[in-house]
Amino acid sequence: MAADNERRRVSISAFPDGMLMATGKSSLSDGNSLFAISNGGPVQPIRLEEGLKRPSLDGRSTKPVVNGDTQRLQPRRGMERKLSSPMSPAFMVSAPGKVIVYGEHAVVHGKAAIAGAISLRSYLLVTALSKSRRTVTLRFPDISLDHTWNIDDLPWSTFQHPSKKKFYYDLVTSLDPDLVEAMKPHLSDISPSLPPETRKIHQASASGFLYLYLSLGSQASPACIFTLRSTIPIGAGLGSSASICVCISSALLLQIRALSGPHPDQPGEEASLQLQRINRWAFVGEMCIHGNPSGVDNTVASGGKAVVFKREDYKKPPTVTLLKNFPELPLLLVNTRQPRSTHTEVAKVGALKKAHPVVTNMMLEAIDKVTESAHTLISSPNFDGNDPATLQHLGELIVINHGLLVSLGVSHPKLERIRELVDHAGAGWAKLTGAGGGGCAITILKSGVKRETLRSLEAQLEAEGFELYQTTLGGDGVGVLWPAVLKNGSDEDGGEEIDQEKFLMAVGNEGVEKLVGVGVDETREEWKFWRY
Repeated sequence: MAADNERRRVSISAFPDGMLMATGKSSLSDGNSLFAISNGGPVQPIRLEEGLKRPSLDGRSTKPVVNGDTQRLQPRRGMERKLSSPMSPAFMVSAPGKVIVYGEHAVVHGKAAIAGAISLRSYLLVTALSKSRRTVTLRFPDISLDHTWNIDDLPWSTFQHPSKKKFYYDLVTSLDPDLVEAMKPHLSDISPSLPPETRKIHQASASGFLYLYLSLGSQASPACIFTLRSTIPIGAGLGSSASICVCISSALLLQIRALSGPHPDQPGEEASLQLQRINRWAFVGEMCIHGNPSGVDNTVASGGKAVVFKREDYKKPPTVTLLKNFPELPLLLVNTRQPRSTHTEVAKVGALKKAHPVVTNMMLEAIDKVTESAHTLISSPNFDGNDPATLQHLGELIVINHGLLVSLGVSHPKLERIRELVDHAGAGWAKLTGAGGGGCAITILKSGVKRETLRSLEAQLEAEGFELYQTTLGGDGVGVLWPAVLKNGSDEDGGEEIDQEKFLMAVGNEGVEKLVGVGVDETREEWKFWRY
């Protein structure tokens, strides 16, 4: 490689990618070859010594511009141009956000909680670039993040070292300090002109992407753009970062052909294996962003539906039980727009427990019984998610859970106002979700609630400054749109191709959902999902 001076660049812009090479000792490699994959066609081996020689197009091409930097390459002589293989088509992946349905705060004290997927989602468009554009770009316009890296400048030697290298099938439970240190120079120049707090968010987001990119990819990875849009409110306790990490994990694993499917007749056991791989690497991304995540958010974002989560000993991994029969329920999500601190609310309960241990422990135990009751119902052999009695049972548990959280002192006047308006309208069962003290409230809507009743409730909530999201609870997890083409009533031959321009120009959540949304039109059969 020393004689091969051509620079290869990687640019990262909100999460598009077009990686089509896989290396390493896996089922895709014989240890001496790269495997070039294009347009879903057959796998073609290329000898390493051949694949690493990439002549410039004109013998003296200019190094692509990366974040404003240019550099001339030395002329390459005595080498003939090679025919370029077709670029991979653009594709998309999508993953849901989550809400805590039962068990907030009790879960901090070793009790169980139930978390479920919501139909607000993140969407990642992966676009391959020509070979002359040796960069990888990450674009996340929702937070104004747009950064590009040179592929060859990245610390591949550190990540690919035999003592450090991880493969797609490995279980990674902690970040390698040496790998984290190797990334720092490549994160320090992100968004240099923005305020420190914004830069911190951008660097954390980019670190999750870069760690996975360097772990799962190789220096042979082709140039690409990763563009991300999300309809999940950021910082509202709805699992937005985990949803993004699941998208990145899925996209990178798809690029190295480490996943099979999804397709409708895929056996459940095989689908579960793919979801496990996605979830494991998404957790690695979450560790980059949060340090010590619980793992519940990325598990829900990967598999969808709902899970029972319990962590009795923080020195050991949590217990996560999938609720495959969790019913898909209509949900009204209301954001109070009231800032809150999870740390502050958790500390409130801790102080109350210290001052009144017997009473507080009884309330935490009662919350645990609420979660257990819902779990028992959903897991019962004769469970019927469409039975009105089932909805009534789950709704009553919602109300009980909220009352206990109020007693713990973690509600807020705005959350109580939402509950009051929902109760007065008779539209459903409402409770706070997450840490409380602000944030969001969820309402499971009653079956048969009149449309005019719901509209009147929504108008009242909006008039009082709340932000509303009509969504569903307990839906699908990660999905794939390959290629990125949807019918959308388009006159385009074969459907409407979702490209960078269309994706970036979609206005707000409504525009994104209308263009590519999974939850808006459930007849969009082009989206495929892994299902347990």
